[in-house]
Parts: sequence; structure tokens; C-alpha cells
Amino acid sequence: MKRPQTQARGPGRAGLAPRLLIAQTLVLVACALTSWLVASLVGPSIFHDHLRQAGVGHSPSEAAHVEEAFGSALLISLSVALTASVLLALGVTAFFTRRVQRSTAAVARSASRIAGGNYQSQVPSAGLGAEFDQLTTTINDLAQRLGEVETTRRRLLADLAHEMRTPLGSIEAHLEAVEDGIRSLDDGTLAVLRGNTARLQRLAEDITAVARVEEGGLDLRRVPTSTLALVESAVATARDAYAAQHVTLDADTRATSSVWVDPDRMAQVLANLLDNALQHTPPGGAVHVSLRQPDPDWVEITVADDGEGIDAAHLVHVFERFYRADPARSRVRGGSGIGLTISKALVEAHGGGLSASSPGPGGGAEFTIRLPLNRA
Repeated sequence: MKRPQTQARGPGRAGLAPRLLIAQTLVLVACALTSWLVASLVGPSIFHDHLRQAGVGHSPSEAAHVEEAFGSALLISLSVALTASVLLALGVTAFFTRRVQRSTAAVARSASRIAGGNYQSQVPSAGLGAEFDQLTTTINDLAQRLGEVETTRRRLLADLAHEMRTPLGSIEAHLEAVEDGIRSLDDGTLAVLRGNTARLQRLAEDITAVARVEEGGLDLRRVPTSTLALVESAVATARDAYAAQHVTLDADTRATSSVWVDPDRMAQVLANLLDNALQHTPPGGAVHVSLRQPDPDWVEITVADDGEGIDAAHLVHVFERFYRADPARSRVRGGSGIGLTISKALVEAHGGGLSASSPGPGGGAEFTIRLPLNRA
């Protein structure tokens, strides 16, 4: 897609600096002419009155000559003074307008480079006051933010292509095997094709969910909800999957509070956390869900397992899109790689937070949902 072109300046339109200079010139010339006109009309009459009041004896011709001399001297000196003042003011104006022109041109060039995709472009401070400093800061912040968005977009597209390659390759390989007669279209082949198709569908749905949450387009239907009901429902839903993997699932539901949340979205968060715990807990292990109220304004829901644990180097990245400490094993398990990303975004959309902790490999992991209490 072609980038929109910036509108070029018309051949007959002057820039900002010439316009400022012309406007200032007109103002100065108008002031000078007004001063000259007022002085030429008012000065001689005032001088004549002063001569009359002083009682200086002159013949009419001498008085006329004195007044004419005064008027000529006044107008000549005033004209010279006004001309010098106008020229000096125009010099100062020209200097200032050139600085303004350089500053605005720098902003325009930087904005043009940003529009062309050069997000490293920076506008230097013009030194023309707080307003121009604020403008340059805003342009620089905009360039930095656009650069971060572009980096995220490229990484997301690259990760998405990487994630799609495995299921698409599996589908293509099985279809070719069926076409070549190596495999028959039996239940096993159909199960593989359906599984990879479902994985692609989950990936598309998860990407859409993350985008909607991060862009603020998610519709949250909040109602006063019991944390006890949220936990009990999530545990009941996940219990069969845990039993099939021979992993113990229990919950401490002695404490309960009311939170202002969307129950469906919070159920999605808890389902993601319980599924993540199950994936990383071997048979014979245990996952424990607990409720606690650390202070009067917040409640915490913790999902703790005694499974693989998370190395400190990976712990800070667990909520990033498609990040996997062990990519091969995670892909075999069929996760989309953004379940934790979705969960964190959903909790933050409710005004809360989601954190992870682990003592290291083999020590299990804890994921804690922190939500504000409902005070309505």
C-alpha cells in the first residue's frame, strides 16, 4: 500500500517566514507614517501657541520663518528617527523569522521522514520558548512511539508466520501423503488434519483477542461477582482434564470477596492459567488455587503448581506474545503461545494485574491475579 503523499506548497504561496516579515513590515510602516502625520499636523500648532504665550517679539514674517524652520527640523529629524527605527526593527524581525523558519522547517522535515518510515528521526530544540520545546518533544515522542509500534508489528507478523508454519506444514504433508497413496484418509489422518485446523483457528482467535484488548476495543460487561464463584466454576470446568493427566487440582475457597468484573472474561483468564499449570505439571503433581485479601482494597487469586518451574531468565518474558522457554515441547502441547498474554491484558483491562513467580526449574510456579474489590 502506498503511503499518502504530503500536500506540496503551491508555487504562488509564500512560506511562514516571508509572511511574518511582510506583516511586520506593514505594521512598522503604518506606525511610522502615523507618527509622521500626527507630528506634522500637531507639532507646528503647539510650537506656535508656545511662542505666543512666551510673548517673544517677532514680526509676522519672522514668526512664520521660525515656525517653518521648526516644522522642517521636526519632520526631518522625525523621518530620520522613524526610518532608522523601522530598519532596525525589520532587521530584528528578519533574524527572528529566519530562526522560526529554520525551526518549523526542521519539524516539517522530521515529520516527513517519520511519514516515510524513518522513526529514528529526531527534531532538535529550537530554543524559541516553551511552546516550541513542547512541539519538538511531542514530535520526538511520536516518532519513538511509532517506532515501537512498527517493531511490535513486524515481530508479531514474524512470530505469527512462524507459529502458522508448523500446523500448515503438517496439513500439507498429510494431504500430499494421501494424494500419493502413502496414507489413507482414515480416522487417524482426519484427526491430525482437524487438530491442526483447530490449532490455526485458536491462533486466529487469540490474536484477535489480544488486538482487541490492547486497542481498548473489548466490551467488558462488568457485574458484582463473587471470587468464590469464579474459582469454583473454573476448577469444576478443568477437573476432568486434570484427572485425565493424573494431576491433582484443589482450591482453598475459605476466603471470598466481591469484585466488579466480566465473569466470562475472568473465567477465560482462570481457564488459561489452569491450562498453563496443567501443561507444565507432570503426572502425580498438584495444582492449588487460593484466595486471599492482602489489604482492604484488593483481592488476589493464585494458581500455584509444583511442576517444571521457570528459570529467572525466562520469568520476565512469560507474558510476551509467543514466548516459550521450551519452544519444541510447547508446540507439541498445542498451545497458541499467547494464552498468558491474553490473560494479562484481560486482567489489566479490569484495573488489576497479573504476575508470575518461581524459585526456578523444578520448583513450580505461581501466577497471581490481583483485582480491586467492588465497593459499589
